[in-house]
Amino acid sequence: MRVLLVVGLIALFVLCVWLMYRGWQNRAARQEARIGELPHVPGDLGAQVLEPTTGLYLGSTIAPSWQDRIVVGDLGFRATAELTRFERGILLERDGATVIWIPQESITAVRTERGHAGKVMTEDGVLVIRWKLPTGTEIDTGFRGDDKTVYPAWARAMTGDDEG
Repeated sequence: MRVLLVVGLIALFVLCVWLMYRGWQNRAARQEARIGELPHVPGDLGAQVLEPTTGLYLGSTIAPSWQDRIVVGDLGFRATAELTRFERGILLERDGATVIWIPQESITAVRTERGHAGKVMTEDGVLVIRWKLPTGTEIDTGFRGDDKTVYPAWARAMTGDDEG
């Protein structure tokens, strides 16, 4: 009897894992047309506007929902990263994942939030960049910097106000 119970629990566990995996695949299929192809990194990034800042890429979500994580490609995976602001956009270099290029003309807002992509922090603990993909879908990309004192400079760089 005990063996049957253990086998039943293992089978139930495997079924749950398989259903979660299928759910992730179905979500990616539903999002694929809305996300499309990400912008490519141009050869000329322009002058560097802000020093690189290190931290953790938290993921990208479909705006305005801070919990609707994008699972297409590797956009849904957290990774250590370096964020750099250039004249022509923002470069997000992630360890073990593809580079994300956010063109300047696509950026609609840079702000701080308490949470992003299911990760809740202290007040203003996450830097969030809202931008439009070539498909027209607006997404939020979340970054938790190692040094949060740089967040105001990132918000000022969005408005063009370099004083500070």
